[in-house]
Amino acid sequence: MVFEAFEVGTVPFNSDGWGPPDASDTSSTSVAAANLLPNVPFASFSRSEKLGRVADWTRALSNPSARPHTGSKSDPSAIFDFSAFAVDEGFGLTNSGGNADEDAAFRLVDGKPPPRPKFGPKWRFNQYHNRNQLPQRRDEEVEAKKREAEKDRARRDRLYNNNRNNIHQQRREAAAFKSSVDIQPEWNMLEQIPFSTFSKLSFTVQEPEDLLLCGGLESYDRSYDRITPKADRRLERFKNRSFKVTTSDDLVIRRLAKEDKATVFATDAILAALMCAPRSVYSWDLVIQRVGNKLFFDKRDGSPLDLLSVHETSQEPLPEAKDDINSAHSLGVEAAYINQNFAQQVLVRNGKRVTFDEPIPNVNEGEENASIAYRYRRWKLDDSMYLVARCELQSTVDLNNQRSFLTLNALNEFDPKYSGVDWRQKLETQRGAVLANELKNNGNKLAKWTAQALLANADMMKIGFVSRVHPRDHFNHVILSVLGYKPKDFAGQINLNTNNMWGIVKSIVDLCMKLSEGKYVLVKDPSKPQVRIYEVPADAFDNDYVEEPLPEDEQVQPPEENTDAGAETNGASSTNVAAEDKKSEAEA
Repeated sequence: MVFEAFEVGTVPFNSDGWGPPDASDTSSTSVAAANLLPNVPFASFSRSEKLGRVADWTRALSNPSARPHTGSKSDPSAIFDFSAFAVDEGFGLTNSGGNADEDAAFRLVDGKPPPRPKFGPKWRFNQYHNRNQLPQRRDEEVEAKKREAEKDRARRDRLYNNNRNNIHQQRREAAAFKSSVDIQPEWNMLEQIPFSTFSKLSFTVQEPEDLLLCGGLESYDRSYDRITPKADRRLERFKNRSFKVTTSDDLVIRRLAKEDKATVFATDAILAALMCAPRSVYSWDLVIQRVGNKLFFDKRDGSPLDLLSVHETSQEPLPEAKDDINSAHSLGVEAAYINQNFAQQVLVRNGKRVTFDEPIPNVNEGEENASIAYRYRRWKLDDSMYLVARCELQSTVDLNNQRSFLTLNALNEFDPKYSGVDWRQKLETQRGAVLANELKNNGNKLAKWTAQALLANADMMKIGFVSRVHPRDHFNHVILSVLGYKPKDFAGQINLNTNNMWGIVKSIVDLCMKLSEGKYVLVKDPSKPQVRIYEVPADAFDNDYVEEPLPEDEQVQPPEENTDAGAETNGASSTNVAAEDKKSEAEA
C-alpha cells in the first residue's frame, strides 16, 4: 500500500516575538502568503481594530450568482472569497490589494430594539388596554371643548356689543359708572379712603344689649322648604308694605337720642353698606349729620340703598340703557319688588301675629304694615361711645319649643344667558354650583344680607330663588326653591370677617367724630375702589337739592292691582299684564 507523502506547511519564524512576522520581512511574508487561502483578507488581531466576518456559509448556497468565479462550483474556498464584496461589506483588503477607502464604507448596525417609555399615556394604554386611539380621542375632546368655549365667549361678546351705545368702548372692567349723587362744585372734599386700607382693620366688640323690640311677626310656612323647580309656586303681589324710614326720622331713635342712650345712630342697612364696602362695585352714598356730640348715619330719599343691586360683582356687563328691562336700574327695582313680596308670601297667613313691646314707629293708624320687627340694639365702641342700630326681622318659627327669628331675602334670575347657570336645570341637582355662581355675580348683596342677619342676631336666614316666568317678562315670577342658612356659618363660607366689619365701622366713626358740626356725604367712587367724604351745606338734599324724579315712562315698576277685583295676581291678571307688555314692546 502506497501512502502519499504528507507535506507540512512552512511555518515562518518570528525572531522579534509572538505572532506572524511583520510585513517588512519579505522572506517571512512570502512564506506566510503561501499558507493562506486565496481571496481571504487578513485582519490583524488588535482591540483597537474592528473585526468583520470570517466566512459566509450561506451566501454561496442561497445566491450562486453572487459567487465569484474561481473555477469549480464546488470550490471549498468560495465561502472565504470576499474580494467581490470587499467594498460593500466593509472588509479591509489593504494587505491583499483591495480598495483603500474601505473604512468609509463600514456600517455598524445596532440590532437592539429602541427603548420603550415606561411612563405616559401611550405606554399605559398600550400596555394594559391596548387602546391606541384613546389619547388621540381625548385630545380631540379637549379641542372640541375649547372650540365650544370660544364660541360661547364670542356669543357673549357679540351680545355685549349689540347692547351698547358705543361698540368701541372697552369691556365692563373699565366701564365708567355713574355716581349715585351729583357732586356739587361748592362741596368740599375732606377725606379720600381707599378700600385697601379697610382690609387691614380689625375691632372686637362685646355682646350687644337689646333696648327695644317693636312690631309683629308672622310664622314662617315650612311648606316652602319643599319647593322644587318642577313644583314651583307663583310669586304673588301684596298691598301691605314695610315702612323703612331713615335713621334721623325714626321716632324711637329720636327718643333714644334724647335719653342719651348712645352717641352714634344708624340702621342695619346702612351699617351693612359700610361693613361690606370693599365688595361693592356700584356707587352709593350716605348722609352723615354731626349734631352736638351725636352722630347720625342717614340715607337720602331715592338712594341706591333703597334698591337691591343685581349682577353687581359679575364680569358680564348689563345693558346701559335705563329703559331696558335688564339694565342695572330696572333690575334693582325688580329685585326690591320681588324681595318685598317674597318676604310676605312665605308666611302663614292665618291672622295670627306675634306682637312685641311697641308697634312699628312712623306708621299711621289704619295702615296695614307687613310682617316686620325692629330690634334696637346697642354696641359699645369705646368707654364713652355707644352705637345704637335698628335691625330688622321678617318672620319667626318654633324650633324645639323655642322661638327663632328669621330674615327673608330672595335672589332673582332674569336671564340665564347673563348668569351662565340655568336655575331650572341646576337648582335641584347642583345647588352648590348655583350658590357659588350667585356669590360670584352678587357677592356684595349676599354679604350685606349676612351682615344684617348678624346685626339682628337672627337664628336663620332664608334665601329664596325667584325666576321670571319668561326672560322677557319682568312682571311675573315663580319661586323655584328656598334654602336656609345659619348666619355665622354662612359668613364663614363667604369669607366675611366680623372683626373686619366692625373695624371698618369703628374707623369711619372715629373719623367723623373729629369733624365739626354739620352735614357730610360719604360717596363710593363710581370707578375706583375708594370712598370720599364731602362737606355739604346744611340744606343739602332738601328742597333745593332733591334730585328730580324720573318721568313715568322711564320708571320700571309693576302695574297696580285692580282693587275692584280684590284678588291676588293669578291666571287672568297675569295674562292681561303679559299681553299689555308684549303690546307695548311691539309698538316700541
